[in-house]
Amino acid sequence: MNETRASSLKAEPFSAAQAVAAGIDFAELQLGPLGLFWNEYRPEDGACRIWHWRDGKTRCLTPDGFSVRSRVYEYGGGSFCLSDDGVLFVNESDQQLYHQSLGDQRPVALTAGDCRYGDLHFATGHVLAVEEQADQHRLVSIGLADHQRRVLAEGADFYAAPILSPDGKRLAWIEWSRPHQPWTATRLMVAERNDSTWAAPCCVAGDDGEESIQQPRFDACNRLYCLTDRGGYWQPWNERAGVLKPMEAAEADHAPAPWQLGGCTWLPVDESTYLASWSEAGFGRLGLRSGGVLEDFTGTYSRFRSLALDEQFVYAIAASPASPSAVIAIERRSHAALVLAGGIAPLPPEQISRPRTLRYPSASSEANGFFYPAMNTAAKPPLVVFVHGGPTSACYPVFDPRIQYWTQRGFAVADLNYRGSSGYGRVYRQALHLNWGVVDVEDACAVVAYLDEQGLVDGRCAFIRGGSAGGYTSLCALAFRDVFRAGASLYGVSDPVALARATHKFEGDYLDWLIGDPQLDAERYRARTPLLHADRIRAPVIFFQGELDAVVVPQQTRDMVKALEDNGVAVEAHYYPDERHGFRKAANQAHALEHEWLFYRRVMDGLA
Repeated sequence: MNETRASSLKAEPFSAAQAVAAGIDFAELQLGPLGLFWNEYRPEDGACRIWHWRDGKTRCLTPDGFSVRSRVYEYGGGSFCLSDDGVLFVNESDQQLYHQSLGDQRPVALTAGDCRYGDLHFATGHVLAVEEQADQHRLVSIGLADHQRRVLAEGADFYAAPILSPDGKRLAWIEWSRPHQPWTATRLMVAERNDSTWAAPCCVAGDDGEESIQQPRFDACNRLYCLTDRGGYWQPWNERAGVLKPMEAAEADHAPAPWQLGGCTWLPVDESTYLASWSEAGFGRLGLRSGGVLEDFTGTYSRFRSLALDEQFVYAIAASPASPSAVIAIERRSHAALVLAGGIAPLPPEQISRPRTLRYPSASSEANGFFYPAMNTAAKPPLVVFVHGGPTSACYPVFDPRIQYWTQRGFAVADLNYRGSSGYGRVYRQALHLNWGVVDVEDACAVVAYLDEQGLVDGRCAFIRGGSAGGYTSLCALAFRDVFRAGASLYGVSDPVALARATHKFEGDYLDWLIGDPQLDAERYRARTPLLHADRIRAPVIFFQGELDAVVVPQQTRDMVKALEDNGVAVEAHYYPDERHGFRKAANQAHALEHEWLFYRRVMDGLA
């Protein structure tokens, strides 16, 4: 880097380091008699710690040397729950269960060995958990007093969301079998207690393989509830006379795709009343619905997770277009929102680019997303197209410091929910079936033409970037379409067949759903493999890859980099020896963000 460029970088407002430092996030809000608890991630050290709030006072419970994070199914979730006297959690480094009372005692290990644990739920002196051992998964309970482990259910490929009814007589959970994913087809299972043992479980819903069920719940009267997309959206249903029936609900998804365990986007109160978040045109809503009456708690926020409720407050992890992730308590009478942690934007309000809903034509259909105008520029700006991972995932219209980093530098951003994303119903989500590398690429390219026609961007100066599955879409767009000046792949897929051979069990059959059978549909794979068409890529590409990645292994990136180098394409690659799938260390995140921007600047200056 020359001295002039280095000095101008130092003078830039809102640096990459500041953008990363603003990426504090929260997860897994838990409410109990002892108070409110949540898991907080801070980029400066990459650790996750449990915090406790009660009577207006907040303190960190997790001692040095511990980080609260599960890696079950690699994506984790449900990493802690409340016990009678404190918390039970999964320690990140060894993936074992620990018990910590609210006193100053050090956490006590409940397990030891080579298993991983996640989706924790405490009841009757036992912690219920999903247990992972190599490629085997089961539900277990572990006694808090005797540390004895008991198997509750096994035989299915995957398990999630174990929960016990308040009277202790019914155990419910979600399970699914290969080749399905939890957002294509799952089963709701229930086992009845016979004295000290559990009877054989029965399938309450999902036995036809045509619906996705998640987040089972019991109310105080032991009635069973769940979210199912049987009606086209993930909506609340409850059990009446042994049959699941729909509750009054908005025609909208009330949950995202369950990539992680432990999600909580709704809570039943009684057979006609529930608290829930749902999506409308991509924007989150929050309300307490009782029959046909809706009490709206949305306020200024646009995304809600990890809901909880008591007589005085509605609690949530929330974010808005102008404020990052926060733990909030909404007073039920006044609807006033109290911020308990987070929510501090690193930019003044007038400097924040706000999302506008995108709904635009693509091929013979329509696609969705959000547009963020460039700041501090009067001309038609260059465009960066953000492609989320998954690919069955979603982006949200909330303050994202990475997006603001680009808009502060004069780039507009299109953050896409291409066809196949969650949040727009089952039909939209299923549009990706056998079409990965086609409809997502169409949508990523169509948004450039649409925004250019609207006069909002310079369509001749567009860039595309994505992580994981988003990296695959980006590479496909560069290989098969002539739309983008350059692109970035962050731990992205370049060879789907190699991915299927090397990836973990949770996604072991995902490629069959996304593209087809690798043997029967070999020609389709060849046609959609960027590595095999590297000679068609002429635009410069930058790569970022974690060396410990078990989802998209580093060799994928190395092979793609070499193929481009052999073809004389301008390419740059950065490898991080201490990162897995998705970067967690602040220095690495800032390095990647800054070098991606510098790379695009060189392309625009004709230097790459």
